[in-house]
Amino acid sequence: MNFLFNKKLKKMNYLTLLIAVFVIIYFLIIFLVYVFQEKLLYNPNENNYSNDKLEIKIEKVKIKTKDKIDLLAWYHVKENKNYKTILFLHGNAGSLVNRIHKVNKFKDININFLLLAWRGFSGNSGRPTEKGLYEDAESAVRWLESQGIKKSKIIIYGESLGAAVATEISQNKNFAGLILESPFTSMIDVGKNVYPFLPVKLLLKDKYESFKKIKNINIPILIMHGKDDKIVPFYMGQKMYELANEPKYSYFTEYDNHIMEYDVNLLNILKKFAKSLN
Repeated sequence: MNFLFNKKLKKMNYLTLLIAVFVIIYFLIIFLVYVFQEKLLYNPNENNYSNDKLEIKIEKVKIKTKDKIDLLAWYHVKENKNYKTILFLHGNAGSLVNRIHKVNKFKDININFLLLAWRGFSGNSGRPTEKGLYEDAESAVRWLESQGIKKSKIIIYGESLGAAVATEISQNKNFAGLILESPFTSMIDVGKNVYPFLPVKLLLKDKYESFKKIKNINIPILIMHGKDDKIVPFYMGQKMYELANEPKYSYFTEYDNHIMEYDVNLLNILKKFAKSLN
């Protein structure tokens, strides 16, 4: 009898120990994700599309933020200065060099552009945060205005994380238009998709809740998203489109992943959208 009791007790102790180890590991994971979330969210050293060569002339400019950070940006102005200017806000990974394959295509569109590098990216000082990136983008708008370019002549273009920043700064503004490439509804939703077993909403510092803001945008908007996106699920881009005010346009493709293919079809959509803003 005692033998059976001791055996049962040992089994219970083993189960209790197993649960305790599981709980400790779980909370350790939560702690590590909370502490290192900046490194998980912002990846300035990722290096995709690194072998492209610039096919257009750009001027490297410095844009100073209100908190005294100098940001690198590439500025391109065509002969016709009356063309509208795209303010391109890139995603959470890589440098300006990794967007060469995109800006090279802009030579075929009647637009000028300013390609901005975030704080902590492309050799810029500072640490990226949600509040900081909003200030970076606002600083770029102020810089364009200092060059004599009115908001009504600026097209805000946001790529992935940049789409969240683009949504933020476009609220209640009279920009010429807004382009969102592979946008997410919120960083909370992205986090839940990647880490469904973690209390993401409680852990996340930078929430980027775009779905709450898009209703405050009353300018023409183009939303582009690939249905094969492995990072930001397509339903998020579709949801952003559903929430957007008119006039709104979509370019949804069957096979594009998170980084959309800058092919003839996409370029034609960009040309058509830019032309519609004149």
